[in-house]
Amino acid sequence: MPEQLLESVKSKYGAVAESSLSSEHAGVKAVAEAFGYSPEELTSIPATANMGLSCGNPTATAHIRRGEVVVDLGSGGGLDVFLAAKMVGPEGRAIGIDMTPAMIERARANAIDGSYTNVEFYLSTIDRIPLSDASVDCIISNCVLNLAPDKLAVFREMARVLKPGGRVAVSDIALKHELPEAIAQSMAAYVGCIAGAIKIDEYRDGLLAAGFDHVEIVDSGADLNAYANVGNQAGCCSPVIAAGNPLQVIEEPCCTPTQNQSASLHEELTRLLSAHDINAAAASVKIYAIKPVATAATSFIAAERNF
Repeated sequence: MPEQLLESVKSKYGAVAESSLSSEHAGVKAVAEAFGYSPEELTSIPATANMGLSCGNPTATAHIRRGEVVVDLGSGGGLDVFLAAKMVGPEGRAIGIDMTPAMIERARANAIDGSYTNVEFYLSTIDRIPLSDASVDCIISNCVLNLAPDKLAVFREMARVLKPGGRVAVSDIALKHELPEAIAQSMAAYVGCIAGAIKIDEYRDGLLAAGFDHVEIVDSGADLNAYANVGNQAGCCSPVIAAGNPLQVIEEPCCTPTQNQSASLHEELTRLLSAHDINAAAASVKIYAIKPVATAATSFIAAERNF
């Protein structure tokens, strides 16, 4: 089942990467701004790095500093990587990890177009991050961890690659209660960032079990029923903006389903979310955590065990 899920997600996001979605579409730009990106941020990076896939702006709350190494899990076209690259400066590095070949190709092309010299993109699932132990200062992610079938493995990998004292700043969707059965069993809802979500307490417990301290999960209060207006947008968490709703695309849909994408996927998601109040069960959340710094005592004990 996990392999089937991953292939479905790859197919969906491959179609997004091959589409014409960019900040040059007013609707896509409006979606990003609604989730916390400023117009100045969006115009400072390649337009095609933004495909309307965001459900938050993790770089706004990650407190990224010059010289740091920042990793974005599920980096897509590089939106958050390029913003982080400006924050870390030439002496730092911004690294993107994504499992979709077309996304990596698009991100690398964006890096060339934008003349970025301090960014890297790796093709990999996020439960096997291709980086060394204790090599990263900060991990960010944007509505992607809910797509991972084995979230505990992802949390352990995050802890492994972070330096002691390193931090996590993630935007995601988590559950307050069990989802209605129709949504929980829907592949459309899974690829749409909902059915793969876990409970808030489970999220917290998983991060603590992976070794993190100071875990905080904050409900952003966003209205998830806006996702019922996905329409023909080919992106996870990319609602179509309509009059009176800042999360709906104000122009015609800027891409259409491809051969790699089921034409009924968004129709099913729209039907499901129209029939259920998803806010009763799920929430858009901001997640923070810190990898503890080993004390002299714990370092001595670890050395004794290794000896």
